[in-house]
Amino acid sequence: MKRTLTLLLATSAALALSACGESRTDRALSGGGIGAGAGAVGSAVLGGNPVTGAVVGGAVGAAAGGLTDSDDVNLGRPVWRR
Repeated sequence: MKRTLTLLLATSAALALSACGESRTDRALSGGGIGAGAGAVGSAVLGGNPVTGAVVGGAVGAAAGGLTDSDDVNLGRPVWRR
C-alpha cells in the first residue's frame, strides 16, 4: 500500500511540476529534477526508500516533461536559461 501511495504521489507531483522550459530537453531535465526531489521526499515521508522514490519520480517527471508541450503547461523559463 505504501509503495502504491508513493508512486501515486511521485507521479502526481512530477506531472504537475514538470513544465519548466520551452524545448523538450529543458522540460525533460526540469521535470526529472523536480520529480526526483518530490519522489525522494514523498517516499521518505511515507516510510519508503528515498532512493527508489527519487528514481521513480525522476523517470516519471522526465517523461512527463518530455511528452508535454509548452502550450499544455508553461511555468516559464528554467533557471539555467535566465
